[in-house]
Amino acid sequence: MTCEDPAKIAHRLAELRQEHRDLDVAIAQLAAVIGHDELRLTRLKKRKLLLKDTIARLESRLIPDLDA
Repeated sequence: MTCEDPAKIAHRLAELRQEHRDLDVAIAQLAAVIGHDELRLTRLKKRKLLLKDTIARLESRLIPDLDA
């Protein structure tokens, strides 16, 4: 595991959270359209889940390791 600057990780987290919120809005708008593109909707949802996983991994990197 690399030693990254916590400030860089926090900045990246902010970017990913914003993209996650943007996808949330895009998914809601697309789902509201009658006859929407199911494939595009599925891809957006998968991207959103990937972002969620990435955010969780980065958040866990910000938690300091505790010696047992």
